[in-house]
Amino acid sequence: MDRIIEIVLPAIPQTLIMVIASTIIALLIGLPLGIILTTTRPGGLTESLKVYSVLDGIINILRSFPFVILMIVVFPLSRLIVGKSYGTAAMIIPLSVSAAPFVARLMEGYLIQVDSGIIEAAKSMGSSKREIIFKVLIPEAMPMIVTGITMTVINVIGYSAMAGVMGGGGLGDVANRYGYQRNEPLILWSAVLVIIILVQIVQFVGNFLTKKIDKKK
Repeated sequence: MDRIIEIVLPAIPQTLIMVIASTIIALLIGLPLGIILTTTRPGGLTESLKVYSVLDGIINILRSFPFVILMIVVFPLSRLIVGKSYGTAAMIIPLSVSAAPFVARLMEGYLIQVDSGIIEAAKSMGSSKREIIFKVLIPEAMPMIVTGITMTVINVIGYSAMAGVMGGGGLGDVANRYGYQRNEPLILWSAVLVIIILVQIVQFVGNFLTKKIDKKK
């Protein structure tokens, strides 16, 4: 038991750092991109087929990459920013690049579901495009956005385990080095159990916040 604690416990903060930092960066990039996709798409508030087509194409390309291949492709960027292509900090870059298009596409999907009647009512009252985006679209879609953020965090937790196998540290590294390479199933399943617990906590918090926001609406 002491050995499990000694090996698994230090890996938890490494995984949390990767997940939290990557999710924040992905949201900072993905949420604005999702808004731009929604407003520039055909029939959007600021329709621009050129802008929409370019962004749509880039996001589709990035989303088509399997995460392991994307990590390898993005390693030079990690070296440029962090100074190395291994370790917890370096893996934040490919995790963010992978999650940001996912967030953008979710955001677009949620915002276009907002009732067009509400948008038209806001227009008829003289609301500016900015006001419609931030006072109508986003608040109306907020429960779905929270659900999307929850899904993103859970995806990043899964990807962080793969990043660990590729030299990122954390629970994935522990599962690979001790569970697979050294054939220590207790350590392997301890790491898996921690990952499952993290996912359950995130899902519980996400569901709680979604219900709370829904009630306020």
